[in-house]
Amino acid sequence: MNIRTLWTSPIVAAGLVSGYAVAAATGARPLGGVVLLVAGGVAAWAWTARDGWPTAIGLGVIYAGAFAASHPLAPMIGTWPSVLGVSAIAALSAYLVSDRRI
Repeated sequence: MNIRTLWTSPIVAAGLVSGYAVAAATGARPLGGVVLLVAGGVAAWAWTARDGWPTAIGLGVIYAGAFAASHPLAPMIGTWPSVLGVSAIAALSAYLVSDRRI
Protein backbone atom coordinates (compact mmCIF):
# COMPACT_ATOMS: atom_id res chain seq x y z
CA MET A 1 0.00 0.00 0.00
CA ASN A 2 1.25 3.45 -0.91
CA ILE A 3 0.38 5.97 1.78
CA ARG A 4 0.17 8.71 -0.86
CA THR A 5 -2.82 7.00 -2.50
CA LEU A 6 -4.72 6.28 0.71
CA TRP A 7 -8.18 7.86 0.81
CA THR A 8 -8.35 9.70 4.11
CA SER A 9 -11.95 10.96 4.06
CA PRO A 10 -13.36 7.53 5.01
CA ILE A 11 -10.68 7.19 7.70
CA VAL A 12 -11.63 10.57 9.15
CA ALA A 13 -15.33 9.69 9.21
CA ALA A 14 -14.66 6.23 10.62
CA GLY A 15 -12.35 7.60 13.31
CA LEU A 16 -14.91 10.07 14.61
CA VAL A 17 -17.89 7.71 14.40
CA SER A 18 -16.03 4.65 15.69
CA GLY A 19 -14.35 6.62 18.45
CA TYR A 20 -17.72 7.69 19.77
CA ALA A 21 -19.27 4.24 19.27
CA VAL A 22 -16.46 2.52 21.18
CA ALA A 23 -16.63 5.05 24.02
CA ALA A 24 -20.43 4.74 24.25
CA ALA A 25 -20.49 0.95 24.01
CA THR A 26 -17.72 0.30 26.52
CA GLY A 27 -18.22 3.26 28.83
CA ALA A 28 -14.47 3.82 28.52
CA ARG A 29 -13.94 7.25 27.01
CA PRO A 30 -10.15 6.80 26.83
CA LEU A 31 -10.66 3.73 24.65
CA GLY A 32 -12.76 5.80 22.25
CA GLY A 33 -9.97 8.37 22.31
CA VAL A 34 -7.47 5.73 21.25
CA VAL A 35 -9.63 4.88 18.24
CA LEU A 36 -9.91 8.59 17.42
CA LEU A 37 -6.15 9.10 17.72
CA VAL A 38 -5.19 6.07 15.63
CA ALA A 39 -7.46 7.10 12.77
CA GLY A 40 -6.26 10.69 13.00
CA GLY A 41 -2.65 9.54 13.02
CA VAL A 42 -3.07 7.43 9.90
CA ALA A 43 -4.84 10.28 8.11
CA ALA A 44 -2.16 12.78 9.20
CA TRP A 45 0.57 10.44 7.95
CA ALA A 46 -1.09 10.31 4.52
CA TRP A 47 -1.68 14.08 4.41
CA THR A 48 1.93 14.76 5.34
CA ALA A 49 3.28 12.36 2.70
CA ARG A 50 0.95 13.60 -0.01
CA ASP A 51 0.46 17.30 0.74
CA GLY A 52 3.02 18.39 3.32
CA TRP A 53 2.90 19.59 6.92
CA PRO A 54 0.75 22.70 6.46
CA THR A 55 -2.10 20.68 4.95
CA ALA A 56 -1.72 17.94 7.55
CA ILE A 57 -1.87 20.49 10.36
CA GLY A 58 -4.88 22.25 8.86
CA LEU A 59 -6.84 19.04 8.33
CA GLY A 60 -5.77 17.81 11.75
CA VAL A 61 -7.21 20.97 13.30
CA ILE A 62 -10.47 20.35 11.43
CA TYR A 63 -10.51 16.72 12.66
CA ALA A 64 -9.86 17.73 16.28
CA GLY A 65 -12.28 20.64 15.95
CA ALA A 66 -15.01 18.31 14.70
CA PHE A 67 -14.49 16.12 17.77
CA ALA A 68 -14.64 19.15 20.05
CA ALA A 69 -17.66 20.65 18.29
CA SER A 70 -19.67 17.45 18.62
CA HIS A 71 -19.81 17.85 22.41
CA PRO A 72 -21.71 21.16 22.70
CA LEU A 73 -23.76 20.30 19.62
CA ALA A 74 -25.01 16.98 21.07
CA PRO A 75 -27.43 18.46 23.64
CA MET A 76 -28.98 20.59 20.91
CA ILE A 77 -29.55 18.00 18.18
CA GLY A 78 -28.78 14.64 19.79
CA THR A 79 -25.63 12.63 20.19
CA TRP A 80 -25.66 10.57 17.01
CA PRO A 81 -26.80 13.43 14.75
CA SER A 82 -24.00 15.53 16.23
CA VAL A 83 -21.34 12.87 15.69
CA LEU A 84 -22.54 12.09 12.16
CA GLY A 85 -22.79 15.76 11.23
CA VAL A 86 -19.30 16.73 12.34
CA SER A 87 -17.91 13.53 10.82
CA ALA A 88 -19.44 14.42 7.46
CA ILE A 89 -17.96 17.93 7.60
CA ALA A 90 -14.48 16.67 8.52
CA ALA A 91 -14.57 13.93 5.88
CA LEU A 92 -15.73 16.38 3.21
CA SER A 93 -12.89 18.70 4.17
CA ALA A 94 -10.36 15.87 3.82
CA TYR A 95 -11.79 14.98 0.43
CA LEU A 96 -11.83 18.54 -0.92
CA VAL A 97 -8.39 19.51 0.36
CA SER A 98 -6.48 16.28 -0.21
CA ASP A 99 -8.26 13.16 -1.48
CA ARG A 100 -9.84 14.46 -4.68
CA ARG A 101 -6.41 14.81 -6.29
CA ILE A 102 -5.62 11.11 -5.94
